[in-house]
Amino acid sequence: MFDFITEEHRMIQQAAREFAQKSIAPIAAEHDESGEFPLETVRQMGQLGFMGIEVPEEYGGVGMDTIAYVLALEEISRVDASHGTIMSVNNSLVCHGLLKYGTEVQRQKYLVPVASGEKIGAYSLTEPMSGSDAGTMRSRAVLSDDGSHYVINGRKSWVTSAPVADIIILFTMTAPEKAHRGVTAFIIETDQPGFERGKTEPKLGIRASATSEITFDNFRCPVENRLGAEGDGFKIAMAVLDAGRIGIAAQALGIAEAALEASISYSKEREAFGQKIGEFQMIQQKLADMKTRVEASRLLIYQAALAKTKARESGERYSLEASMAKLFASETAMWVTTQAIQIHGGMGYSKELPVERYFRDAKITEIYEGTSEIQRLVIARALTGLR
Repeated sequence: MFDFITEEHRMIQQAAREFAQKSIAPIAAEHDESGEFPLETVRQMGQLGFMGIEVPEEYGGVGMDTIAYVLALEEISRVDASHGTIMSVNNSLVCHGLLKYGTEVQRQKYLVPVASGEKIGAYSLTEPMSGSDAGTMRSRAVLSDDGSHYVINGRKSWVTSAPVADIIILFTMTAPEKAHRGVTAFIIETDQPGFERGKTEPKLGIRASATSEITFDNFRCPVENRLGAEGDGFKIAMAVLDAGRIGIAAQALGIAEAALEASISYSKEREAFGQKIGEFQMIQQKLADMKTRVEASRLLIYQAALAKTKARESGERYSLEASMAKLFASETAMWVTTQAIQIHGGMGYSKELPVERYFRDAKITEIYEGTSEIQRLVIARALTGLR
């Protein structure tokens, strides 16, 4: 059906599906309940190449394209969105950022272990009082008198994988008077003095994906760990988020597919008033609309993935395609999981079935890496050229 999907693409998709079913499915509910980070299966994902799919082999990855990435991520997220989140952040936000903006030394030192799954990466932009408005962040990085390092102070929040991360891509202010043009990116080694992790957030969904605050207290970051030039941080952050939004869209698609599959199965088994509930037209209408939205999401994700692949050569941004995919797929995931619970009735509200987990996991896809409101802003600005 899609001539751009090759046999190699199908192979990694199948590998991801088999791994998810065999290794993740048996532990997903337990980790959701406990909130424990699934370190063992994440390490296995690294060994199978899922943590650095688009990274060239010389840097520890498998050297495939964005289509391969979204196909694999969809399969992982269909079984457990928490594993999908961990995989998405590592691939889209950390590996992509290091590959695109890192020096050769930085790639060898940091990208190789992160892409291979030996180390876990995280991305830190948000602060307690600064979310989408990155120009108001309060954390600071000040260059030392001898120019050898930056002294970083401040607090960042909602950092996915922070409780276990070995390397964090940090965005902080070096020139506050310039607002977003004064943001600079740094590569942080979390085992160095002056870095601390806060409490793990007790989240509604994706509970096995550990999230916490991080603080910097006179943290000394070598100047060679600056990612890009001073003041380029905001530009880097936004470009990396384009890639991240495609990943979140694929995650949302996986969640929606799982909810749809569960609903189809239940509608063929559950009986009411002497017939299968799937024979009632109102249930049929729900299933039809769910399927249509899922497939529309898939097309938008493929369009965005192809735009990103093309951008490797052209250097053009693919913000419009990424935002449309993320907006539609995330809202589809929320809508489809809501319908799934309705179809399941009381059982959909029970933890005995996974549909309530799909519902809880879906919500965050409308929020992180740019809310639905921000996506609409990006799309509208791309259409009008107005700010």
